[in-house]
Amino acid sequence: MIYQTAAEWQAASNKRVLMFGMSGLGKTHLSAMLREAGGWFHYSVDYRIGTRYMGEYIADNFKREAMKVPFLRELLLTDSVYIASNITFDNLAPLSTYLGKPGDPARGGVPFAEYMRRQTQHRDAEIASLLDTPRFISRAQDIYGYGNFVCDCGGSICEVVDATDPADPVMRALSDNLLMVWIKGNEAHTEELIRRFDRAPKPMYYQPYFLERMWHDYRQMTGEAEDAVDPDAFVRWTYAKALAHRQPRYAAMANWGVTISAEDVAQVRDVTGLTNLIAQAIEARHARA
Repeated sequence: MIYQTAAEWQAASNKRVLMFGMSGLGKTHLSAMLREAGGWFHYSVDYRIGTRYMGEYIADNFKREAMKVPFLRELLLTDSVYIASNITFDNLAPLSTYLGKPGDPARGGVPFAEYMRRQTQHRDAEIASLLDTPRFISRAQDIYGYGNFVCDCGGSICEVVDATDPADPVMRALSDNLLMVWIKGNEAHTEELIRRFDRAPKPMYYQPYFLERMWHDYRQMTGEAEDAVDPDAFVRWTYAKALAHRQPRYAAMANWGVTISAEDVAQVRDVTGLTNLIAQAIEARHARA
């Protein structure tokens, strides 16, 4: 770890952290709190994915749909309108919409092969965005004078790294430059995340072998053809299983850093509170060693 002791972390003039864990446990909330307090650069991996690496895919998808509308088609062909994504830190809907959900096209689904192609695009974009982190640490310091840096990564980070491999290039690049902080949820959090996802299912990234197995098992269970699958029903079913699939992968990543609980995160009200919570986590790690 780049901070060996709690005292070293507390005394550091340039604090650099990466928050990871299940979506919905407070990563973006904490990152926004640090940014709004001043003196912290907030690097959103999902925003970087949706702008730098997948922005063209997203915009082309918008245009493809617009070309189906005669009125918009004529305007596009004459360069009379401009179509672009308005993705922000707080609104990642353009990226989610592009990833889509597999199944019945009449219910908004895309063919499974196309879905997997977009998943691969996301994987490549996420790895590239994570590897950009050290460069943004330097940019934040050189251009804006920010020594403090928080990397707000998506819940799927555990799907694109192998934390059991000491030579994993993404884990090495991140842990050499930031303190890895796992926000760990409990069973109650998991149940609430499933309920929240069930109310508003959204596209996500999963490892190919896991997704292919889920697609096979779901269709075998329902007896549905590929183009008859209810896209929302499939992603709801898959999400619940993905949380269990991801937990040991997050735990392996935590060996590269420290762990804080989602319950404690919910009590954090300011930068000092978060700084102290991370210091306690460093002390707890040393106590277990």
